[in-house]
Amino acid sequence: MPKVLYLVPNLADPAVGRRIDMMRTGGAEVAVAGFRRADTTPPDLDVVNYVELGETFDARFAQRIMAVVRAHRSITRRLQPIGAPDVIIARNLEMLPLAGKLRAFWPSQPPIVYECLDIHRLLLREDLVGRAMRGAEQHLTRDASLLVTSSPAFLRNYFDIHGAPPAVVIENKVFFETGDRGRNPSLAPDAAPDGPIRIGWFGALRCSKSLAALASFANAMDGKVEVILRGRPALTEFDDFHGFVEAQPHMRFMGPYRNPQDLASIYSEVHLAWAIDFFEEGLNSQWLLPNRIYEGCLHGAVPIALAGTETAAFIERQGIGVTVPDISAETLLARLGSLTLPRIAELAGAVAAVPQNHFAFGTAECVEFVDRLRTLAGTSEAVRQAA
Repeated sequence: MPKVLYLVPNLADPAVGRRIDMMRTGGAEVAVAGFRRADTTPPDLDVVNYVELGETFDARFAQRIMAVVRAHRSITRRLQPIGAPDVIIARNLEMLPLAGKLRAFWPSQPPIVYECLDIHRLLLREDLVGRAMRGAEQHLTRDASLLVTSSPAFLRNYFDIHGAPPAVVIENKVFFETGDRGRNPSLAPDAAPDGPIRIGWFGALRCSKSLAALASFANAMDGKVEVILRGRPALTEFDDFHGFVEAQPHMRFMGPYRNPQDLASIYSEVHLAWAIDFFEEGLNSQWLLPNRIYEGCLHGAVPIALAGTETAAFIERQGIGVTVPDISAETLLARLGSLTLPRIAELAGAVAAVPQNHFAFGTAECVEFVDRLRTLAGTSEAVRQAA
């Protein structure tokens, strides 16, 4: 059973828990160390060891870097009691300096895996700051043995250009345990047969353009469309998220949800899943494959994507969903305003026809990933002994 140390910048991120579950299901023993976001409670993570390194704040990159600097001074002392792992996984760029210090500290020199599921906008700037950030990333990844990312577009448009360790793509699929089942998409959601049509925007809510467009579209439809929001809004990205939503007659914010426990129930309440995001527009938002595309499709919601993005390419390969060229009021009225519940049932039937393993992974994929980590650890040990 390989021992994995998972270094994370946000312990409350639901994706952290999913990755831990994936590794444990694959046969790894996982310890986690990382930072807790301000105003969040300590997460309930199923790990053998759990170490908080400090507190950080959303959208305050400089503060997060200073927190890493402070943690760097004490990281070896604080993590020494857990013992040397077989592999260190650093989630996001700011965790790589901590991984490098720990690797040098332990005589076994465990290999480092760089997990990067979003390309931060600072890395994509063409000025001195952007070049410095990319240089820092290349410097910090020189000792990394593997890159884990979530979309092939991140490789094509960034890592293959600027350099990276050997890479593996692990999509943001739902963890599909034995015995689980997605909702039957051929069934109508829990709504009256004559409407309204419900659009769900779930997960990390961070796109002010989407919020405005959905509100405008719902208002133009005058009660024939309702927008349901669930998840954690990035309040720094909106002027007044809660005030805006409360003022909308056809939009409701239903708060956070448990993932994956609540997915079937929340997606059963909607017909369509909004999978459009202009956060870091034209770059990261164009390349990513978001969690909601897998969660929605697995549980029967028809996805809505923006043409020209990796998300649109994904649903087009499956032969499902609705793509729009933009989110102007005119376009949404033309492409979505004419949808009827019978037509949506046809679209949902196409989603139902796609094999569920396109949207979810099970034990076999977990074992495959952990075997990859085990191979890294064995290779690293053989190299060290030969040196």
